[in-house]
This record gives sequence, structure tokens and C-alpha cells, in this order.
Amino acid sequence: MKSKSGEFRSGWTALLAATSGMSAGLGLNAYVNNIFGPYLLQAFDWTKSEYALNGAISIITVFWIPFIGRMADLFGVRTVAVFGIVAYPISFILMSLLTGDVKVLYAIHFMQVIFCASTTATVYCRVVAERFTRQRGLALAVCAAGPAVTGAVASPLLTGYVDLYGWRSGFHAMAVFSGVLGILALILLPKRAPERRQNAARQSARKDYPMIFKSPAFRIIAISSFLCSLTHALATSQLKIVLADHNVSDVAAGYMVSVFAVGVIIGRLIAGVALDKWQTHIVAAIGMGLPCLGCFILATGTETLLLLGIAIVLIGLSFGAEADILAYVTAEYFPMAIYSTVMGLLTTAVGLAIGLGSGLLSFMLAKTDSFTAFLLLGGTLVFFGGINLLRLGAHRPAQTESATASTVAS
Repeated sequence: MKSKSGEFRSGWTALLAATSGMSAGLGLNAYVNNIFGPYLLQAFDWTKSEYALNGAISIITVFWIPFIGRMADLFGVRTVAVFGIVAYPISFILMSLLTGDVKVLYAIHFMQVIFCASTTATVYCRVVAERFTRQRGLALAVCAAGPAVTGAVASPLLTGYVDLYGWRSGFHAMAVFSGVLGILALILLPKRAPERRQNAARQSARKDYPMIFKSPAFRIIAISSFLCSLTHALATSQLKIVLADHNVSDVAAGYMVSVFAVGVIIGRLIAGVALDKWQTHIVAAIGMGLPCLGCFILATGTETLLLLGIAIVLIGLSFGAEADILAYVTAEYFPMAIYSTVMGLLTTAVGLAIGLGSGLLSFMLAKTDSFTAFLLLGGTLVFFGGINLLRLGAHRPAQTESATASTVAS
């Protein structure tokens, strides 16, 4: 067995490739939407309800992400990722051409989800999980932290750039940035070994899917992923708008988005280290249940920057921890041969929650023009989702030979 340092020496190229790919992929939307949202609302006089509905498009991941995950298992990460690497920069060019019809924004986001789903953790984390065992949690955390690091650095810089040159130029800058990092990821991603392709070709969906759905661990993780992700409708596009309702200035709100991004980074790293050291179900319950406190603070209507900052940090910590937790438990409870298939199904639960949460948020905003009711409901459901993860302790992962042996190159 390789030492901890030996894993990083042998796997650093794959880790860098996956991290670069994640940093130039669909995960950036959580930060891009938050940054550009107020500018688009001002430019086109869209309502908050119309803009919030954009997030509901994520519901198509219910059908699409599992397919992407299955394709990654069958044909390899490199082959699948290239579609998103090309499409994501193009989507920003198209956004820079918006003329005021909100339906065009919806269409571009739809295209992003379809083509760029291959740049998410469902695909890239497989490369890392295959090459790390003793420090898998930390390695996955580094990979998943890529978009958050990018968001933390880029949020104030991009906000300042947009203030100077306009939101259209801001989208152009995002196209260049994502294109460069995407090309780097494609160059560094390892090629798929011939024996791996032959083994994948023999996999049977008729055997794999029933095994997954019959697993008590899968049902627990999927249900909790759904409940804990309902409030992501706020985290992925509405933070600056929520803060504006608390009389936070645009500049301060921009820094708050950076605080959120820093929270995501810290959450992922803490979760990664914790998963390598402590019981998975305890770490998962705490890590994914944190947003309930943040939601309840925001629901109070407080204008105290310290309290608002704490709320944003708590939401960010959990947003970050969730990505690492889902990637880790997938590798721990299921064979590596179906890693991306399981990740795709769990990501579907998250996407369904974001889509339904966005639709519910849009409905509540249209009725009350307030975030309070959604924050109270969402925080309560997140609490129960975190508690449910404690049940994983009764279902120990099966350490099968196939799971241990499947560390061949992707």
C-alpha cells in the first residue's frame, strides 16, 4: 500500500487535472450567477422571481446527470469531459449577447446543463477516487475546492471589472478564463487503460442499477442529499439579492459572496480531513446539516453584518462539505466500477432539490416578495436531512475485493 505522501507523488497530475476541470466547469455557476444577477436585473428590468426561476432549469439533471455518470464509467473521464470543456466558454459568449428576453437566459442555462454536466464532480472525482485511498477525503476536498477557490478570488475582482467595463465584458473574461483552464485539464487528464475499457464494456445496467437502488446506504444518502440541497437555490444565485434585502451595500455584498466562497473552501478541506480521520456518518450529518442555522439567521431580518457573515459562512461551509462528503461516501459504500453511476444518481437528487427549490422560491417571492418563508422552510428540511445521515452508522460499507482492486487508470 502506498504511503500518504506516495499517493500525492503518484497522483498529483490526475489531481491537478480534475481540479482544473472543476474550476473551469459548471460548478462556477454558483458564483457567476451571484455576481451577474444584480447587473442583469438592472439592465433588463427582470423581476427577482424571473431570475430565480432560472435555477429551476437544474431539474433536468434528474434525467441527464445519471447518463453522464454512466458514460464516464463506460468510456472514461477524458472522453466525456471534452464536451463540457468546449461548451462552457461558448455559453459565456452567448450570455454576453443577451438583449433582454429572459427566455434566452433560460435557454443558455439549459445548454450549459446539457453539455457542461461533464465538467462536474460526477465525472472528475472518479479520477481522484481511483488514485487515492489513505487520503482520499483530502484529495477529493482539494479537487472539489477548485470552483470555490476560483470564486473566492474572482468574485471581488470580477465585480470590480464589471463595474468598470460592463457585464458583457465580464462574460467575455469568464469565457477566456474557463477556456484556458479547460484546455489544461484536457492535457493533464490520464488516458483510459485498454483493460479498463474492456471491463467497462462487460458491465450490465440490469445488474448495477438494482444493486444500487436496493442499498439502504444509497437511499439514506439520496434522501438527505435532496433535503439538504433545497436551500442551494439561494446559494447558487440569490445571495447578493438576499443581502440587499438586509440593506447591505452592493460592495459589501460582493465581499460577502467572497466570504461564502471562502466558507466553501474551508468546508471542503475540513470535511476532507475529517472523513479520513472520523466516522463518516457523524461528519456527514454535521457537514450537510449546517445550512439550517444560516437560514434561520437570514430569516430574522437582521442587518448586523457580523450575524449575516456568520450565516453566509455556515451556508458556505456546508455547501463545500457536501461535495466532498458525497464523493467520499460513494467511493466508500460502492465499487469503483460504478462510481460515476452512483455519483450521477446522487447528483440527480441534488439537482432535483435545486430545481424544485428554485421553483418554490420563485413562487414564494411572487406571492410575498420576501425570502423569509423559504428560509424557514428550507432550514427545517435541512435539519432533518442532516439527522437522517446519522442512520449511515448502522450500514457499514462492504470492503469488497472488486472495490479495492479497481484502482486502474481511468
